[in-house]
Amino acid sequence: MNACIHLEHWPSHFKQSSTIIIPKLNKQTYNNPKSFHLIVLLNTLGKLIKKVIADRLQFHVVKNDFIYPSQLGGLKFKSTSDTEVALTHAIRSGWVRNKTTSTLAFNIAQFFPSLNHQLLTLSLKKAGFDPRVISFFADFFIQRKTNYRWNKFSSLIYKVNVGVGQGSALSPILFALYLSPLLYILEKHLKSLNIPVSLISFVDDGLFISQNKSIAISNVQLFCGYNVLLGLLKKFGLSIEHSKTESFHFNRSHRTFNPPPLDLSPLGGPTLYPKSSWKYLGFIFD
Repeated sequence: MNACIHLEHWPSHFKQSSTIIIPKLNKQTYNNPKSFHLIVLLNTLGKLIKKVIADRLQFHVVKNDFIYPSQLGGLKFKSTSDTEVALTHAIRSGWVRNKTTSTLAFNIAQFFPSLNHQLLTLSLKKAGFDPRVISFFADFFIQRKTNYRWNKFSSLIYKVNVGVGQGSALSPILFALYLSPLLYILEKHLKSLNIPVSLISFVDDGLFISQNKSIAISNVQLFCGYNVLLGLLKKFGLSIEHSKTESFHFNRSHRTFNPPPLDLSPLGGPTLYPKSSWKYLGFIFD
């Protein structure tokens, strides 16, 4: 591993992979790429080296406080439970002040394949990594190849010099490095525009939180925050998968609760109607 860093080189045989195509079960049609799982088979020794590099990267960024404080995904000793605990704390602290907590959950579309390599190397530089580490990753991202296999069929070899492999041991920490500057910029924009919403991030899932006595006011704040986010993501070469955007309101009142819908259609998003329960990161809220 140290030799790879010092030589600023990732061996070519670690850049080759085989991608196994597996149909998902119980799909009505298989004419959509999303109806298939893609399993990437990589060199085992290369995977082990990437795991060690990932641990060293995380130690460096945590030591230097580079990661956005409420970015709870892609890091060791962080899990979905931390996200739910943070959200529950926000909800209950709002109730103490007689405020309803309104949330807007969003998902970054095709996040790992969409990572811009130049922006990622700039993030590594901003995080204070040695120039040799930055040069190593510049080589790591290029000249990657794979072939596709389905049953006995095996395709030709294709170049795959885009994004970062989602199943790679390096993917979580590289994701965190890529997204942290964006989250800091987003927070700065929200404050400068006087949009009082907070943010929790877990890998490619994000959550805006607004607390008010009026849900109508919260909806306006969430709408504005969503608008700022869309513009910023576009600059980073990313976008939101609007079909996965959801909203939920946490109100302590035992009376009939019928909050107004949140209309995101002017931004290309859906109109979100109130519901009685909400599943987020594997946890169910009601």
